[in-house]
Amino acid sequence: MPVEQLLQYVLVFGVAFGVALIASPLVARLGHRLGLVDRPGGRRAHWGEVPRLGGVAIFAAFGAAVGVAAWWGMLTVGYSADDFTRLVGLLVGGVGAFLFGLADDRFELSPRVQLICQFLLAFIAVGTLLWLERFTLPVLGLVALSDYPWGAWAYVPLTVLWMMGMMNTVNWLDGLDGLAAGVGTILCLVLAIHMHRVSQPSVALLPIALLGALLGFLPYNFAPARIFLGSAGAFFLGYGLGGLGLIAGGRVATALLVMGLPIVDVAWQIFDRVRHHRSPGQADRGHLHFRLLDLGLSERTIVLLYWSFCALFGLLALMVSSRIYKLLALVGVGVGVLAALAWLSGRREER
Repeated sequence: MPVEQLLQYVLVFGVAFGVALIASPLVARLGHRLGLVDRPGGRRAHWGEVPRLGGVAIFAAFGAAVGVAAWWGMLTVGYSADDFTRLVGLLVGGVGAFLFGLADDRFELSPRVQLICQFLLAFIAVGTLLWLERFTLPVLGLVALSDYPWGAWAYVPLTVLWMMGMMNTVNWLDGLDGLAAGVGTILCLVLAIHMHRVSQPSVALLPIALLGALLGFLPYNFAPARIFLGSAGAFFLGYGLGGLGLIAGGRVATALLVMGLPIVDVAWQIFDRVRHHRSPGQADRGHLHFRLLDLGLSERTIVLLYWSFCALFGLLALMVSSRIYKLLALVGVGVGVLAALAWLSGRREER
């Protein structure tokens, strides 16, 4: 790796990490002062009042790092006009996701309003060329949906589904201290390594910036948490991870491998709530991490298990080049998680 490139990575990471490390306790105090706190009860089993403004620290850290990269001319080196449009979409949509999440932290928006906001945010991605138009099939190779007769009507809904799915996955994953932020950290690291390996150093600065922000925040968010992500952090992180999976050619398969467990968990929860005649947006303790907690596992143990699982499949995404093996790994994750959730659901209904 050229020294100049390494210094760019270190600078962007260091700025994001430093800002998040300093800002997290400051916004925690602000959360207490404004009364934006989560209290024990319902799905939450923490002690005392915990501020939910962690998203402010992560957003500020990411913004500062990207700003420094842009100021020094590192961010758009080698970008085409379309690449720059995608970058704008990632940043503008990220700001929108953060503001929408902040409104939810303050006013506790209904599930319907949340879905409408997520839908609009997903169309920011569509309008700025962050499209899920290409994916790799194990046998057929590279398939470009835009080359098919159906064109936009196929990749537009796929993009909307992907972006909304990522925002909801991160939001629903944020049920235990450090869980969502840690999984996001792993995905950012995997994406940064992959982008560097395919000679996209300017694009790699984006997941590196988010990586630094999350690592600076995690010491305050790991159990016992002194600050939570909140909706602002969860929706901003979800939009950012979803957009990073699409920018510069798409890294959807990589993101799916790392996020396979929480994505399957979200799909199961939607199915399980519908079959029990409940609203899919109704919060409950049906998620896998809550079920494991109810089995007696400690919160830290569950979080570390999730991190290990996601890191293992992230490593698999980096080391295995065979598309067939990656597909088999995705299928294996899906089947394994679904089997575990079905078994745990059966035990719960028996009790």
